[in-house]
Amino acid sequence: MNTSLANTVRLLGAGLRALLVLTLVTGVVYPLVVTGFAQALFHDKADGSEIKDHTGQVVGSSLIGQAYDLPLKKGQETPEADLKWFQGRPANGLGTNSVNTRYKLILSGATNRSADNEELIRWVKDAKAAVVKDNSVTGYTVEPSDVPADAVTSSGSGLDPDISPRYADLQIHRVAEKNGLPVDQVRELVDEHTDGRTLGFIGEPRVNVLELNIALKALAAKN
Repeated sequence: MNTSLANTVRLLGAGLRALLVLTLVTGVVYPLVVTGFAQALFHDKADGSEIKDHTGQVVGSSLIGQAYDLPLKKGQETPEADLKWFQGRPANGLGTNSVNTRYKLILSGATNRSADNEELIRWVKDAKAAVVKDNSVTGYTVEPSDVPADAVTSSGSGLDPDISPRYADLQIHRVAEKNGLPVDQVRELVDEHTDGRTLGFIGEPRVNVLELNIALKALAAKN
């Protein structure tokens, strides 16, 4: 009996020591080492790929899309787009409840609707009509065939920070008119903020909407 009790105590002691060692290694040492390497080699990415405006204030992340909407009016449930800014992709994949709202980091996801889903088809048709209407300005008319897919569909996460150069180009005349800027200057901004394929062959050319709008704000302030 005494031998059995001693063995039990010994096993419990060994288990406790193993628990403490593994907790220290996996819960303290390993996270600190990984964090140290990340901060040393990928400081910006480790801190969330933050984007700062011209004042040095953090205004978002290059990895997370943002909405550019007008304040809600009385009785409105859905805000209207603020058309002086370049607009990102729709965010229909992001649901809402008492905590989660669109473009908040707590929730992300796709629409999970099939291509023949009536609600999805209606979303796409309504979005295309809005893109045509909003971006057709004096001297520049957008045709339905001009509207790219990313202008009317959300991404898999619903948080895509980028749009295609084609969608950015389509918005140039409207943004220029709303901000009182020459079209050529706005087009130059888009060209400057268009990134090619990663490593020359991965993905597609893209424009980060937040970075583009920061540059637009700075340009508008000079004029």
